[in-house]
Amino acid sequence: MNALHFSTIRRTKIVATLGPASDREGVLEAMLKAGVDVVRLNFSHGTADDHRRRLTEVREIAAQLGRSVAVLGDLQGPKIRIARFRDGAVVLKEGQPFILDMALDGDAGDSHQVGCDYKTLSKDVTAGDRLLLDDGRLVLDVARVDGQQVHTTVVVGGKLSNHKGINKQGGGLSAPALTEKDKEDLKTAVEIGVDYLAISFPRHAEDMLEARRLLGEAGKEIGLVAKVERAEAVADDATLDGIIEASEAVMVARGDLGVEIGDAKLVGVQKRMIKRARSLNRAVITATQMMESMISAPLPTRAEVFDVANAVLDGSDAVMLSAETAAGDYPLETVEAMSRVCLGAEREKTAQESGHRIHEGFTRPDETIALSAMYAANHMTGITAIACMTSSGYTPLIASRIRSGLPIVGLAHNPIAQRRMALYRGVVSLPFDTSEMSATELNDRALELLVKTGISKPGDHVILTRGDHMNAHGGTNTMKVMEITDEHAKS
Repeated sequence: MNALHFSTIRRTKIVATLGPASDREGVLEAMLKAGVDVVRLNFSHGTADDHRRRLTEVREIAAQLGRSVAVLGDLQGPKIRIARFRDGAVVLKEGQPFILDMALDGDAGDSHQVGCDYKTLSKDVTAGDRLLLDDGRLVLDVARVDGQQVHTTVVVGGKLSNHKGINKQGGGLSAPALTEKDKEDLKTAVEIGVDYLAISFPRHAEDMLEARRLLGEAGKEIGLVAKVERAEAVADDATLDGIIEASEAVMVARGDLGVEIGDAKLVGVQKRMIKRARSLNRAVITATQMMESMISAPLPTRAEVFDVANAVLDGSDAVMLSAETAAGDYPLETVEAMSRVCLGAEREKTAQESGHRIHEGFTRPDETIALSAMYAANHMTGITAIACMTSSGYTPLIASRIRSGLPIVGLAHNPIAQRRMALYRGVVSLPFDTSEMSATELNDRALELLVKTGISKPGDHVILTRGDHMNAHGGTNTMKVMEITDEHAKS
């Protein structure tokens, strides 16, 4: 097992999307060595065999490196897109009329009209609505709807090519979150054994609950991630809270969300989502264009550096890379740059201070112990780590909601729980098989592991949490402050 060094333990986790760039020989292993904690399989691209092969490679490399790396499957969701143009692309000019025709042949588009893959668009819009194409690069105002034709006026023109996406400003498109393709891909995700599954474009909690029902018994260990990217999802606190509470994690998917609500609102919504997810004891991922320029450049821009750093300071559990690692020229360099920025931001005092739930009461013993351990660790001198014996990873999750500069060590015998914890901010996941240990030796074996992995050394103090009955979910009821001795270093 590789020794860790406290000064270089990065608390914010990195999610990296796999694709042709990471498939190049040696690249995936180098990315995992550089610190990727979660890999993303994007079901919008590739085949089931591609995803299965990549997951298998990740598991094999992670085992060789002695690390727990989680796998996140990401369902495509409803793709609300225009169809195709006869000549591949057109240029729309400001002020010109342009028709989105649901009945037009899919390949017959020209500078006056184009078909649409989303056939109910004509029922979802009315005169006065604003449509944004190609991530907001082109803007159309709806003049009228005539049967299956949506007549618009071009407000912001430009080049428009095949299959570009359509968003309605303010939301309101009725497409369901889970398409037939998603349901088939969900089965593949269960079969290949992903740890998390991201649901695209949920409008409300019921979309997440439907996904949970579809996962069924075979997928009960898979954590659901809600990709918040529709205006309806953030329209009011109750809807957003419902989506968060129906999920194990949420993703601030800033691409489509920014188009639907506008850039000016996106800033506040991102911060509110991160804060709310942490308050509700859920993990949160910040995503989209975090280091976009590194698709073709070896260094990030200063704006990207500050974007990643602000996501860290806001309390994100993880920051995500998309095309940068899936299709870019510098996948390894991007991971290394993101890691450096995260570490730099985490050195700031504000990243280590927390008032999380300080004025709230607690109802569960495991939550009480987890939060008490973090407050004690943050205020007692000489503490080097918080070690949590856990069967499910829940205690480390609760503990990680409190900001700290100290590592939270999740000690779990279950590899699924180990990988689940790979997403949690500040949590180092280590395998800890208690099946052959007596109750009286558990604590000493845990401290020996902390020394062996380089997290603690003789003379350090560690806060240890556990339950009276190991491997029982929700059983954490004990907290101890223990000293690492020379005996713990001899084993």
